[in-house]
Amino acid sequence: MMQEDKAALLRALTIDRTRPPARRGVPWKTVAAGLATGCIVAAGAYWYVIDGQPPARTAERAPAKAPPAAAPRSEPARPEPVRSEPATTTAQARPATPPPATVSAPAAAPAAAPARAGSLVASGYIVARRKATVAAEITGRIVDVLVEEGMRVEEGQVLARLDAALAEIDLSLARAAVDQAQATVAGHQADLRDAESTLKRVRSLSRNANASEADLIKAQARVDSLRAQIRAAEAQIETAKLDVSRRAEQLSKYTIAAPFSGVVIDKNAQPGEIISPVSAGGGFTRTGICTIVDMDSLEVEVDVNEAYIGRVAAGQRVEAVLDAYPDWRIPARVVAVVPTANRDKATIRVRIGFDGRDPRILPDMAAKVTFLEDRV
Repeated sequence: MMQEDKAALLRALTIDRTRPPARRGVPWKTVAAGLATGCIVAAGAYWYVIDGQPPARTAERAPAKAPPAAAPRSEPARPEPVRSEPATTTAQARPATPPPATVSAPAAAPAAAPARAGSLVASGYIVARRKATVAAEITGRIVDVLVEEGMRVEEGQVLARLDAALAEIDLSLARAAVDQAQATVAGHQADLRDAESTLKRVRSLSRNANASEADLIKAQARVDSLRAQIRAAEAQIETAKLDVSRRAEQLSKYTIAAPFSGVVIDKNAQPGEIISPVSAGGGFTRTGICTIVDMDSLEVEVDVNEAYIGRVAAGQRVEAVLDAYPDWRIPARVVAVVPTANRDKATIRVRIGFDGRDPRILPDMAAKVTFLEDRV
């Protein structure tokens, strides 16, 4: 029984080579369905491209398909797409498309236009022709400072005082020396009058033989000596008077005055400090009391490139604009062109003076100047 079952199983597993092999592959229905789906997708994509893409390609191909009737027109034939604005945008966005001649011509015109006359501009700063740091001519201790920043001072006004106790004593001694010399002269003059009277008596006695020749010579010598002493005393008086003048001048240096009228822009010393015309004392000695600026001497100094200096001349009209007041145009004129050049910067310095004075113009302000064509 088992043998029969095994034989039946072996027969079932035996390959029948007499039957033709079965044809394997994709069913034709599946292929047909795939082709149909591909055609539908292609048609949808084609209509999407035609309907969804902006009509730029149509606009680009339109001139080639333009009808012959548009040729006689003077203007170039324009494509007539359904939407013209997107076509213009697409044409401008494509870098390969050259711009029309009518657009490039106006753009080139401003570049070829010449520069406007009088457009030479230079930058500089406000400077003062009269500016001084007032200092003492002697070394001394400051006892009083009478100025502050921003104060206006007049010429000769006292700015500060130094300790002048010793100088006043020296002046008093010089004056006493004058008085002493004058007293000496007065004493010699009295002795001279007495000597002249004695000389007259001796001469009278000598004529009557009552006085010897020696007495006469002695009396004459005394008179001459007193006269010489008087001349020496008078010279001492002049010397003492000169010493008084020198001491008085020395004393005046202990009072520091303004050399000219102006405005104090900086205060450099305080009472109690030591001031000296030279720096000393390890940096603790002041060399100046204050700085004064003459506001009537303000002008602009600018550096002009030497390549353009031929467009600048003395007396030329100028418009100055301060950086602090950009809307304020200040009339001015060229004062002078400094006859030297800066080889490092290749510039020439030009001085410009204002036609009028204004309190808004301050030293060291930045300014820009425009040289006008009119030079009168």
